[in-house]
Amino acid sequence: MSYDRSDAYELPPFHRDFRASGERLTRIGVGEIGGKAHGLAFVDRVMRRALPADGFPEIEMGIPTLVVVATGVFDAFMERNDLSDLALSDLPDDRIALAFQKADLPTEMLGDLRTLTECMRTPLAVRSSGLLEDALYRPFAGVYATKMTPNNQADGSTRFQRLAEAIKYVYASTYFKSAKDYIRSTRHSIREEKMAVLIQEVVGEAHGDRFYPNVSGVARSFNYYPVGGAKREEGVVDLALGLGKTIVDGGLSYSYSPARPKSPPPFASPRELMANTQKAFWAVNVGKLPVFDPIAETEYLVLAGLPEAEYDDTLRHVASTYVPQSDRLSPGVGVDGQRILNFAPLLQLDSYPLNAAARALLAACRDAVGRDVEIEFAMAIPRARGARAQLGCLQLRPMVVSEVEVQIEAAELAAPDTLLASDRVMGNGVVDTIADVVYIKPGVFEARHTKRIAGEIEQMNSRLLGENRPYLLIGFGRWGSSDPWLGIPVQWGQICGARAIVEATRPDMMIEASQGSHFFHNITSFEVSYFSVWHESEPGIDWDWLDGRPAVAETEFVRLVRAPAPLLVKVDGRSGRGGIWHRG
Repeated sequence: MSYDRSDAYELPPFHRDFRASGERLTRIGVGEIGGKAHGLAFVDRVMRRALPADGFPEIEMGIPTLVVVATGVFDAFMERNDLSDLALSDLPDDRIALAFQKADLPTEMLGDLRTLTECMRTPLAVRSSGLLEDALYRPFAGVYATKMTPNNQADGSTRFQRLAEAIKYVYASTYFKSAKDYIRSTRHSIREEKMAVLIQEVVGEAHGDRFYPNVSGVARSFNYYPVGGAKREEGVVDLALGLGKTIVDGGLSYSYSPARPKSPPPFASPRELMANTQKAFWAVNVGKLPVFDPIAETEYLVLAGLPEAEYDDTLRHVASTYVPQSDRLSPGVGVDGQRILNFAPLLQLDSYPLNAAARALLAACRDAVGRDVEIEFAMAIPRARGARAQLGCLQLRPMVVSEVEVQIEAAELAAPDTLLASDRVMGNGVVDTIADVVYIKPGVFEARHTKRIAGEIEQMNSRLLGENRPYLLIGFGRWGSSDPWLGIPVQWGQICGARAIVEATRPDMMIEASQGSHFFHNITSFEVSYFSVWHESEPGIDWDWLDGRPAVAETEFVRLVRAPAPLLVKVDGRSGRGGIWHRG
């Protein structure tokens, strides 16, 4: 089996009676199906061939029902509505999105869309599948939009209209500023991109006004940051309650090695674990319709807390309970106490063989692709005991893992010209083309300002992109987190000119890197070196050298400085050790 894009997948046309046809992957329109759809068609083949149907009797594994609106529909939409000049302009995102909403979808596809909303009454995820997406060394993870629609309104015309709005929003996101900046950084032109759209059933169940899966996950066959005796080649899995938005947007999730699911997490105490695990989850709002806002990606999403999940009875398989009398955790929710999302009933008690299924899926896809892979999935656990859980594979991407040997001696990391060093570095190789450093000024940083800081970083990125100057980016907390209290909430397009990135901790912001985020995938695929520097480590970061350089540009929270000679960046991917030297 080949993962080469020349190995085209001929999805059958969407049929007005497609439920009866039994087809799970179909196509509307002519043209190409895009990178994301290609990956799902590929993994569907892998699962059918490599995973026996009776291999996991407690879990039904597969691809959620999927309809691809092919690129020919996008071409017709753009041409008939004369949108190209507007789309390629410098108008702000909301103006572009509103113009797309006012445009008409091609009439020849409307009957199929209306039929789709009549046949499918569960929430739908409308996702991008561009021609440039998910190709090796050219990822577009999280660059374009995904929009959920509840698809449960009693009026069929309303369901149809909401689906059409979601498709047009995804089309518009092709031309949002962050996407344009991103494409500039890949040496491609926005004119090359054509957008297919996936319409996919959301995995999950309704719990009152909320629809969501019990578990969402991102599994990787290679682990850049192994801890507790885990090995890089054993991989890593990130798990979260609710929609996968929590993980891919860089929120708090639970990470573990699939080869060691019962190993304790790297926290000193249950209280430290409580402070660093998920507190809220995303769900589709299937209740009262929100304020109409077709140009908002989260229009039909709702953020809820663990008390709401306990009310929904969705914590039984994913939580443990803190017992203060013994200062320990009890798997499950059988006793009263504070709940902690550590997925112990699944990972330690095997209430469902989630880990075994994830390992089997990872191994099958890695063998089929011929390199390390990343898989997004979701699982719905039934309320009735003994019923089968539903595990849906949502996306497959190849990973980039460099095998170049780099030697770094311990003495090098303590040299006088060391700008920073760490033993928790992702990447591999040597870079000596960076002279510019964009960094957040430590003396004025506060978490409450992270949204403003993101805007100032974007200004620096746009300037350096225009000057074709790669740069080193240094900040605090988790880059790319959607939660501004965990780090800087930038999108990849806002920092896409960086060729080395540093996450520094502070006493008031000690956040582990999220390996399951879209942001993280783009970093690895672009082979950007990624340093995690603990605030108490030695030698840490030489802030005095940075502050002593004259500013090329400066804002309230951010400085751009330029070294007299290119920096030397070295990362040993085997040991996870790396350093940056200013050499003057």
